[in-house]
Amino acid sequence: MVNLFRKKSIDDFNNTVSQTNLKKGLTSFDIAAMGVGSVIGTGIFVATGQGAHMAGPAVTLSYVIAAITAVLCALTYAELATMFPISGSTYSYCYIAFGEIIAWILAWNLILEYLVVAATIATGWSSTLVGALATYNIHLPEMITKSPLAGGIVDLPAVLIIAFISWILYIGVSESAKVNNIIVAIKVSVIVIFIIVGVSHVNFANYHPFAPFGFKGVMSAASIIFFAFIGFDAVSTAAEETVDPKRDIPLGLGICMVIVVILYIGVSLVLTGIVPYKLIDINNALPASLAYVGINWGSTLVAVGAIIGMISALIVTVYGQVRIFMSMSRDGLLPKSFSIISKVHNTPARCTVMTGAATAILGGFLPLSILIELCNIGTLSAFLAVSVGVIVLRKTMPDVERKFKCPGVPVTPILTIFFCLYLMISLPAVTWIRFIIWTAIGISIYFMYGLRHSTLNQSSRREKEKY
Repeated sequence: MVNLFRKKSIDDFNNTVSQTNLKKGLTSFDIAAMGVGSVIGTGIFVATGQGAHMAGPAVTLSYVIAAITAVLCALTYAELATMFPISGSTYSYCYIAFGEIIAWILAWNLILEYLVVAATIATGWSSTLVGALATYNIHLPEMITKSPLAGGIVDLPAVLIIAFISWILYIGVSESAKVNNIIVAIKVSVIVIFIIVGVSHVNFANYHPFAPFGFKGVMSAASIIFFAFIGFDAVSTAAEETVDPKRDIPLGLGICMVIVVILYIGVSLVLTGIVPYKLIDINNALPASLAYVGINWGSTLVAVGAIIGMISALIVTVYGQVRIFMSMSRDGLLPKSFSIISKVHNTPARCTVMTGAATAILGGFLPLSILIELCNIGTLSAFLAVSVGVIVLRKTMPDVERKFKCPGVPVTPILTIFFCLYLMISLPAVTWIRFIIWTAIGISIYFMYGLRHSTLNQSSRREKEKY
């Protein structure tokens, strides 16, 4: 009888890591930049407008609620990342805390998160590019800028940007980090300029009514806007390529979350103060708002910053998905080709190409609205599992070194669980149906392939055969 809940030990993971030739070159600054680069992307440039239509000016409260959830999640991630400095993020943590079948289900949901988030960022990048070009009377044909469900044939700009990002990640993580750091500096500067320039054009009349759709509208927007905070968990997948992961991961996460929360709240307040929430352009929120008050140079600057800035979010998101695929492959749950490391670039080259292709298909053929809802529920389920994992591992592995301890355990992770569940409940019913179908497909694949090829189960079988 196969034990579906068989757990990996720390030694199991250390042995696996020692056999993988990944280059260690990332510092705490790189980690913070990766976090900021991933989190500040389509969320701030696109989802802010969508949230404002759902909550009105109270979208700022939606950001606060989503931020509290994200910060609580970051605290739990920081503890587990210092305990187990390995690629795989939630998947690896759950393999140790709950066993193989739970780890697979969470990994399958992480695949939903990362692939869909990357596709969402690419689609948001495409819509921002199209909107920016339109201000100069350059109109690209809808058949090559919209998905079939949105009235086109393929979102070609989304496909092309994913191909470019995949190439950057293919050639090396250090090179990718350098590109990301430059883009993050540009992106943060543009957002600060938007806040400084826009605040002098705030019309306080636009804040009334502040919450036209009540608390329900605030929570509905928060469940969608949570997408804006997705990405910081990808930082933990960089543990194996970090110089001092037990110090750099928590420090980088902390710096990332402080910067992100301040910028998001500032942007949401200025945006809804400049433009009546009903008139905010969902697909081109920030540049269009400055154009609305006649600051055309600012509109152009922000549009260019958004186009450049989303690239860094895409880099980190695709990077995180590749590392999770690689970790699952090393454990035998996916084909071994996903974990082959290039001798030239010291990266999982084949996995990078396959991940890029899958992301391009999603980004090219699914509309933005469906993608945002799908990635939120997958992420929230993963965050929930990590929070439970912190509580469980405090009991089952009390002696394992923790360079960073999540404060207030078990209260902090319990609060995280509550917030995640509440945001999940606030998502549309159709999103839950898609999520259940996706999970059922994942479980089927595990029993058809993963269970038979699991290295943990195979080694256990060999041990039994000896006796």
